[in-house]
Amino acid sequence: MLLDEDPAALIASCAANFNIAPDRSSLSRITDSLSTLQSFRNHQLNSLSGTLSKLSRTHQTLSSTHSLTLSTHNPTNHASDILRLDTEKFRIAKQASDLEIEGERLGAELTRLAGVLGELEEAGVEGGAETGRAGAGTDEDAIILKLKVYRTLGIDIEADPATGQYNKAVIRNTAKGDVHVVNIDPKFSRFFYSNYFWRTL
Repeated sequence: MLLDEDPAALIASCAANFNIAPDRSSLSRITDSLSTLQSFRNHQLNSLSGTLSKLSRTHQTLSSTHSLTLSTHNPTNHASDILRLDTEKFRIAKQASDLEIEGERLGAELTRLAGVLGELEEAGVEGGAETGRAGAGTDEDAIILKLKVYRTLGIDIEADPATGQYNKAVIRNTAKGDVHVVNIDPKFSRFFYSNYFWRTL
């Protein structure tokens, strides 16, 4: 015989000498882990499947809306609206430019007239001392000139019928459409009324 001992006894002795309990415990833990992982994987798949279904429905809704929009869109009307809006934009821009130029011109004219009025006011103050030498005709010309300047600015000066003194001013602001009536009181200076007139204009 090749072996002195019984093969069955030898196999049983070998099996008894192997400690397989830790291996079986490891296999049990691995099996539990695989089961847990499979459950988690199934849960994730179900969640992703629900999200995918929701996104699919949203996509279908958007596709339907997009198709409806395309079917109702008229390229001819769109181009016409764009052209109309461009024309309106350029027209408004031109009007704004024209108004700006006109405003600058009127501002320059107002500055010029303010200078003329200031010179006339100064001449009037100095001319009071020279009334005797200049004569009545010169005073009347100066007054008429002042009245014309005021009228050019939109200010009408009215005289009191009883005394002949200029005691009322009617200021018309055509830009705002306002009319102001100012009673001129001698106790206030000409400088005060000049500033008031400019602010009103």
